[in-house]
Amino acid sequence: MKIEYEDTFVKVAGLIGGPDYVRVARALLNNENATDEEIASATGLKIKTVRKSLYDLFGRSLITGVRVRDPKRGWFVYRWKAQRDQTDGFIQTQKKKILKRLLQRLEYEEAHEFYYCGTQTCVTRTFEESMESFFRCPTCQKPLNRIDNADLKAALRWKIKQLEEDISK
Repeated sequence: MKIEYEDTFVKVAGLIGGPDYVRVARALLNNENATDEEIASATGLKIKTVRKSLYDLFGRSLITGVRVRDPKRGWFVYRWKAQRDQTDGFIQTQKKKILKRLLQRLEYEEAHEFYYCGTQTCVTRTFEESMESFFRCPTCQKPLNRIDNADLKAALRWKIKQLEEDISK
């Protein structure tokens, strides 16, 4: 049986590593318990690329590998299998990590005032950094003006709320 549709497992693999990972993921779904050589043959990718993809997906618990002895050659090879049931758990974990980062960013934005000179190549500075330079940009010497970050904080709160609702489902 060949699986042709875009499975969640394939989509996640693509988000992690791009088109090469998509090809490896599709090959795993179409050929359960395949070796890395069989996957390379099925995808047309170099063995090095296939192994990198497999080890990365294995490290994220999205696939499993079983070591078996090759009857022809006598040495050990790995047979790889997609763990499609782990995909939802992986997605939830990633959402929680993103939520944590967004909460940290919101906390940072709420705890600081920011100043900017208006020059594209210059960076935004905190109140403390601005005070040290007497509210003059150290790069271009223009005066630093306070930035209203209310829109950014509102956008962060909206995204945080959205993720919290999604995770709680």
